[in-house]
Amino acid sequence: MAGYVVVGTQWGDEGKGKIIDVLGHKADYVVRFQGGNNAGHTVVVDGEKFILHLLPSGMLHGNGKCIIGPGVVVDPKVLLKELSVLDAKGAKTDHLFISDRAQLIMPYHVTLDILKEDSATDANRIGTTRRGIGPCYADKISRCGIRMVDLLDMELFAKKLKLNLEEKNMIFDKIYNAPALSYEQILEDYKGYTELLKHRIIDSTPIIHQALKDDKFVLFEGAQAMMLDIDHGNYPFVTSSSPTAGGVTVGAGVSPRSINRIIGVMKAYTTKVGAGPFVTELNDETGETLRAVGHEYGATTGRPRRCGWLDLVVGKYATDINGLTDIVITKIDCLSGMDTIKICTAYEIDGKIHTSIPASTESLMRAKPIYEELPGWQEDITQMKNYEELPENCKNYIKRMEEFLECQITVVSVGPDRTQNIFLKDI
Repeated sequence: MAGYVVVGTQWGDEGKGKIIDVLGHKADYVVRFQGGNNAGHTVVVDGEKFILHLLPSGMLHGNGKCIIGPGVVVDPKVLLKELSVLDAKGAKTDHLFISDRAQLIMPYHVTLDILKEDSATDANRIGTTRRGIGPCYADKISRCGIRMVDLLDMELFAKKLKLNLEEKNMIFDKIYNAPALSYEQILEDYKGYTELLKHRIIDSTPIIHQALKDDKFVLFEGAQAMMLDIDHGNYPFVTSSSPTAGGVTVGAGVSPRSINRIIGVMKAYTTKVGAGPFVTELNDETGETLRAVGHEYGATTGRPRRCGWLDLVVGKYATDINGLTDIVITKIDCLSGMDTIKICTAYEIDGKIHTSIPASTESLMRAKPIYEELPGWQEDITQMKNYEELPENCKNYIKRMEEFLECQITVVSVGPDRTQNIFLKDI
């Protein structure tokens, strides 16, 4: 069997979509195992940019089957819109399937997400994408969620919708003084979605198991990243699922023994969208330069990303928790032209040195980065094809990362296109 996992090692936006796209043409199956349309995977093919929020990044190849797994939350309206965009571009879409165990994002989830975020004070605002992800996962854990399989029995779906909507409309009225949502309109909309999606709804678990038994190449794709993990991230500034390699086992329904390689994608500097601690953040001209050169704006929200130097404390934390076998470095080309480059190797908090991430988000807000400085390089590296071509200082930067993380760096991405990669080792 060949089970590969691709995960983010920072706060998302590391370039997972590109790497999955690079590997996807070899994959028999690409399986999305968690998250929803709060994710944004940007893939560039022949200069044309595709932004996928819910669809697996392997969609653009059309070779293997793409599966939205049980751990994903699905907004059918968003899914159908993404499929229509690919259809309009002439891309193949008949290879997409959805687990019947995946949870449905309902309009009341989106409304609740927006109302809760808008009513919070600035200090308590998490900075969600307002897509209904958290409320949908909350209903899942509360055991009142509606799943894809329920669409196949519209009478049962109608009963579950009525029960859930009565409770949510009471919350809208009593707590937020907001108008109720229409049961009839939602039911009608979801009947329409069902007609368009029912042929894609499958029991994905035995299919994935059989593929692994048959030694097929199964690529598991996560959304978001390590520091947004519900258990191990900067709580409460996190997502509602586990985007780690461990999330694959529950989100796709496979054993840890099915995973052969765990590939972590790491940006050569650090970015973050939303609130919460960010120890290496640069609120200066260098941070603005990184944002401009790296086009650092959220693929899902359009919000400008916070930018900072590479945080290897976060990197090592992600390497250890995920058990990475390989690391892919992205956007290192954005560092060209800098005289000096800094990397954070520890934190100083209240006079004490920390080499791992403390659980207390409040204390992390007070952390000061301890930096190592390395000489930069001036050369444009975007057209380079071999490791030997890279400037010596660029190679030294990569070597220092590999040494600190204690994990092999397998691929170095030198540009946004799927062809702009330097392979240091076979992947």
